[in-house]
Amino acid sequence: MKTSFILNTVAALALSSSIASAALYKVDATHSNIGFKVKHMMISNVSGKFSDFEGTFDITDGKFTAINGLIKATSINTDNKDRDNHLRSADFFDVQNHPEITFEFTKQEGEKVYGKLTIKGVTKPVVLKAQIGGEIKDPWGNVRSAFILEGEINRKDFGLTWNKALETGGVVVDETVKLLIEAQGIRQ
Repeated sequence: MKTSFILNTVAALALSSSIASAALYKVDATHSNIGFKVKHMMISNVSGKFSDFEGTFDITDGKFTAINGLIKATSINTDNKDRDNHLRSADFFDVQNHPEITFEFTKQEGEKVYGKLTIKGVTKPVVLKAQIGGEIKDPWGNVRSAFILEGEINRKDFGLTWNKALETGGVVVDETVKLLIEAQGIRQ
């Protein structure tokens, strides 16, 4: 009887500690950034970001067990109104027909996060390098965690194919887009 009680107590403690180490966070958009960079005219980069997004992530024992994100494609911002309107058009994101960009986590192996990215109605697997920033309690009593995801995608894989050839060779917009996601979340 005594052995059974001890085993049950140990099992309950192990279960409660594994539950305690799992944490679901809601992305705090005011302290997060969804950015990108793409080579322009083969000589420089244009950077941009999305300002309207939401998401959640789950961390268990220092590893992701879930990441889900949704971006409003119309919120693209490269600090140039004409370029942003062109990016919203059917030449690129076609926001009228495809208003959302989504990311769904599939697994983590070491520093690599695997997921499904959907842009313009096309879903493709992506691999991103991940850094988890740990946890901290803010001055208002919220528990926060943060992460960084970095990687590259080929925009043509998602139907973003518009381009123009340059007289000197090359193209106006490179195919490779560098992604930088810096997210901070509040434990729910």
